[in-house]
Amino acid sequence: VAAYRITQEALTNIVKHSGADHAGIRLTWEDHNLMIDITDDGRGGGRGLPSGGDGLIGIRERAAACGGAATAGPRTDGHGFAVSVRLPLARP
Repeated sequence: VAAYRITQEALTNIVKHSGADHAGIRLTWEDHNLMIDITDDGRGGGRGLPSGGDGLIGIRERAAACGGAATAGPRTDGHGFAVSVRLPLARP
């Protein structure tokens, strides 16, 4: 459920704030973790973006509540924003 809700929130943020033409979701199962990467090709984390929501905070808190971690910020490979999440496959 956490993976679904985190992905849903990240996609909501893309639609509301990024001005992106494309978004991507990559799920990678490792030995003990599910890795979730959500990216877009929008404006990134520039100063002109509206803020005030709790979406990224909620993503981080939901990941932490499951024993995982989340990072979010402008993409390093060009325009856009990226959310990366690690969720353990077993309860901590």
